[in-house]
Amino acid sequence: MTANVRRIPNVPESLNWEGDCHVRGEVVMPLDTFREDYAEVAPNPRNLAAGSLRQKHADAGKGRAEDLVFLAYGAEFPSGDSRHPDSPDPPSFEYDSEVITWLQGQGIGIAGNEVVGGSDDATTCTAIMEVVDRWTEAREGSDWEIDGIVIKLDRLTKRELLGMTAHHPRWALAWKFPPEEATTVLMDVQWQTGRTGNVTPVSRVAPVMVSGVTVENTTLHNKGEVERLEITVGDRVRVVRRGDVIPKIVDVLGSASASDLEGRRHSDGSVFEEGLPERRAVTVPEKCPRCSTRLIEDGAFIRCTNLDCPSRLERTILYWCRHLEMDGIGEKLAEQLCSTGLVRTLADLYKLSHSDIAGLERMAERSASNVIDELEATRSMTLSTFIAALGLPRIGPEIASVIAAEMGSLEVLLKLVEKKDDEAGSDDDGKPNKHNAAIGRLIAIDGVGETVANLLLDGLHTRSNIVAKLAEELDITEESPKQETGPLSGQTFCITGTLTRPRKEVALSIKAEGGKVVSSVSGKLDYLVAGESAGSKLEKAGRLGVEILTEAELAEMTGMEPPAVRQSSLEDF
Repeated sequence: MTANVRRIPNVPESLNWEGDCHVRGEVVMPLDTFREDYAEVAPNPRNLAAGSLRQKHADAGKGRAEDLVFLAYGAEFPSGDSRHPDSPDPPSFEYDSEVITWLQGQGIGIAGNEVVGGSDDATTCTAIMEVVDRWTEAREGSDWEIDGIVIKLDRLTKRELLGMTAHHPRWALAWKFPPEEATTVLMDVQWQTGRTGNVTPVSRVAPVMVSGVTVENTTLHNKGEVERLEITVGDRVRVVRRGDVIPKIVDVLGSASASDLEGRRHSDGSVFEEGLPERRAVTVPEKCPRCSTRLIEDGAFIRCTNLDCPSRLERTILYWCRHLEMDGIGEKLAEQLCSTGLVRTLADLYKLSHSDIAGLERMAERSASNVIDELEATRSMTLSTFIAALGLPRIGPEIASVIAAEMGSLEVLLKLVEKKDDEAGSDDDGKPNKHNAAIGRLIAIDGVGETVANLLLDGLHTRSNIVAKLAEELDITEESPKQETGPLSGQTFCITGTLTRPRKEVALSIKAEGGKVVSSVSGKLDYLVAGESAGSKLEKAGRLGVEILTEAELAEMTGMEPPAVRQSSLEDF
């Protein structure tokens, strides 16, 4: 990513500052650039900008870093320490707005900055809302997509008083704009099968400009949404882009007329010439639109259960390659690999030869060599990477990491899969167990619940042949248990009752100091952190002799800020 950032035209090679400086900001693609050069190849500027930054090779993706812009919104100046031994003392800025002015003087683009204030809370809030309203009205004319503004405390010393939570500052607040909407005509609905087997409706609409982008396709999410809207091809519909990214139909406005199609243009500026479609109901399919397997219903969703479905395989290949950060294998190549029969399972990727790929349409010798090199570079991976790359439902990198650390090796994990349908049995006192040994071992892992445990075991069981073939081609290294360090290392905590901070935030603080947070009280528990209205867990901890901590006592142990005793007002700042 660093190499791509250096190719962004407005990122300077150096600053007029002898010390270290951490500049924070966002990379965007100007709307004019997107409309002129990329509207036909990418759904929106935000996705394209992210992809352009992540690509390993300058010509590997759809976008170019040279077409991006960096916009700063802050900077930090670290004092001299082990990481920055030669850094001088930071500049003596009193306000964040002074930092922004300094950045502008260094030739760095700024996202936009205004300073407001008032003599009391009421006038300050009024001034803030005036700025919010002005930016909301002006967003349509912005050079790039914006979906909100951030309200920050300007005085830096007051920020230190407010502090941070485990994941965000208390001195800043994001204000999101309401989603912009427009009216268009539903021209058609196509059903497509995704990687997990979900069959989802994608609607094609007459071109309409929403938040600066021409929209011609929108999501309808699932069959439940189709049924809720009672939508019909030929309807007038209202479209929004939530978060300024994904277009969505939110309402049906009745039958469309020919006048509703007048004056519309595609993203490339060409005239939209289609006539009004014949009105017809949107029917939910009974068979997979790609492989014709009979679909099963799961609430609002319908699913294709065929793991060999071409649509599922193509998207599984893309997910695998993207998770492993491989360049060169995009939608077109994945489609060709599947349609030619070169790849029938993920393991077949690692059996491809240079001639296999070079013989495909639009694949030159150099491109084929790059693909082979990328595949070879991923033959060795950790167990956590392997689990996450499979794309099992609800099993992302974080969950995969904790499971891999507990299992250690793929062999141990697969032995657990073999026991997934074992009887639950009874405990030493003859009481029936709620879960069998396989589920029980997984849910004992912090962050893994019964649903995730079942999804993991079922997913690996149904993909047992795929996993076995991959194991033959790959070097899946054993995972070492993560060693937590800190003053609370080796100690377990349970949190109950109402605290002054969210429980999740308190739990993250405990984990940051090496402690482990569990959800239930037992004789093995070291501490129960009890707030107001603690209830049955407090009673059980008392019976078992578990040490009970107040929030203030926990703060003293962890070095966290003590619980707040009152709510601050704007007058304090």
